[in-house]
Amino acid sequence: MKPRRKFTGEYKAKLVLEMLSGQRSVADIARKEGIKDTLLHEWRSEFIRNAPTLFSAPQAQAEQAQVQKVAELEQVIGRLTIENEALKKASRWLNGLSGQGERLR
Repeated sequence: MKPRRKFTGEYKAKLVLEMLSGQRSVADIARKEGIKDTLLHEWRSEFIRNAPTLFSAPQAQAEQAQVQKVAELEQVIGRLTIENEALKKASRWLNGLSGQGERLR
């Protein structure tokens, strides 16, 4: 028994585009590539079914990247706020020690 062949997405797309453009017929591709014509028709159907998502994917990825960037910046702001408050307290404490012996509460 022959091991099952695996085809890359690039290979499938190349053959489907040849079919759709009319460069080669389904029968010609199937014969020369050693692939059943039903498999080529399945690839074509999948290609056509997924075509709308090809153009919307970059926008969705950009939105997801923007949301992630905002979350990272919010974390940085939170950390800097905490550091700023700690530095203010330390500054008040040091000013109190350098004064006339006063202690701040």
